[in-house]
Amino acid sequence: MVSPRKPRHTSACQGPAARWPVLGVSLAACLLAGCGSSIFGGGSDSSELMSTAGPSSIYSDADALIDEGDYQKAARKYEQVDINHPYSQEARRAIVMSAYAYYKAGKYDEAIGAADRYLTLHPGTQEAAMAQNIIGMAYYDRVLDPKRDQTFARRGLAAYDKLLQRYPNSRYAAEASNRARILRDLLAASEMQVGRYYLRRNNYLAAINRFRTVVTQYQTTEQVEEALMRLTEAYMALGIVNEAQTAAAVLGHNFPDSRWYKHAYGLLGKRGLEPQEHEGSWITRTWSGDGEA
Repeated sequence: MVSPRKPRHTSACQGPAARWPVLGVSLAACLLAGCGSSIFGGGSDSSELMSTAGPSSIYSDADALIDEGDYQKAARKYEQVDINHPYSQEARRAIVMSAYAYYKAGKYDEAIGAADRYLTLHPGTQEAAMAQNIIGMAYYDRVLDPKRDQTFARRGLAAYDKLLQRYPNSRYAAEASNRARILRDLLAASEMQVGRYYLRRNNYLAAINRFRTVVTQYQTTEQVEEALMRLTEAYMALGIVNEAQTAAAVLGHNFPDSRWYKHAYGLLGKRGLEPQEHEGSWITRTWSGDGEA
């Protein structure tokens, strides 16, 4: 049980992933018949991907195109390696390099498709972390501000979280951790934006659901302080005093110098109440790590 604490007076400052097996008879027949589009999502006639050159020669040509900055052509060249020489030494890395080249060309869905295909076929290899990072970057580069749809932010966060879980010691881990933090803060800010909208219109239950998401899913972000204060405000408006007191108590215990705690403390004070944590509250269970009811 947290005892009430008076606030201190301080200044307020995609396309679908192409999980294709190794080149088989039916696929080869399709390519030889000149099917209309590439299985790899590039959109060109598949006949462009057929080549009689050796794998090292095609791969070198693709590398040269990368150096020249012609990323889309480079991606198609890397795909030629995998299509024409699927069992060659170069084929495996060609898949992830096609994903990289598509990403550099701004073809994000194609990049994700190629990277996801690589991870499906070669999940434990040296380049797997690179492929996972490409997926994260392809979503991250399309993230919008908090007022817009956050589908790419959620997918990007999931991709970076997966990278950190599976490849924590990779060269991409530090940047992935920083970007995951940014995306969490963005998603929390988006929830707060909608929650405030509902609160201004006295739609308290809808507002509470948004603020609750911030408290349960984005607890490490800067938005959580305001979310706890807004929960105090919304619960007081509904007359649910124990949850209002708990929100303020948790806010004061964890952020005693917060300007949001001063607001929450003042809201309760107007009704002759003080912050008090109630054991049965979902806020208490969430903050103590016992999970959300």
